[in-house]
Amino acid sequence: MAIDVTVRRVILLPPERVAAYAMDWRHDAEWTQGIRMAELTRPAEGGGFGGGAEVTRTAYLLTRRIDYILRVAAHEPPRLLNMISVDGPMPMHVTYAFERHPRGTLAGIRVRGAPGGPYRVAAPLHARLVRTNLTKDLRDLARRLSDREGGA
Repeated sequence: MAIDVTVRRVILLPPERVAAYAMDWRHDAEWTQGIRMAELTRPAEGGGFGGGAEVTRTAYLLTRRIDYILRVAAHEPPRLLNMISVDGPMPMHVTYAFERHPRGTLAGIRVRGAPGGPYRVAAPLHARLVRTNLTKDLRDLARRLSDREGGA
């Protein structure tokens, strides 16, 4: 069973501010559930973060440590960041999208994947857990940005 989960939330700031923070891998552990560490392990061809760059994340899912590498497939700030796993427990795509909204930004995260091996049996549970975590991610992103903006 494949997983395809999308969660959206309105954040009361312009897309440029939301995307600048959310697309910066150095902030991953601050607002992304389970992420304990993120490291740029391969820069983009022109250097830094962009298409082709790879970020290694260390996460915890149901108390189990998971290390995985995401490669940037599309980087179009402030609108889109699409990453594909190139190493980890399951193939997945993670897409962050930011659109203008009358109240600020409509932020969205979509995770698609196909759990394999021992994860395949737990796919329905895994999909619910992903939805719960993505909902918390966007909540925490909004809170973090609000705190940084002085409660805006």
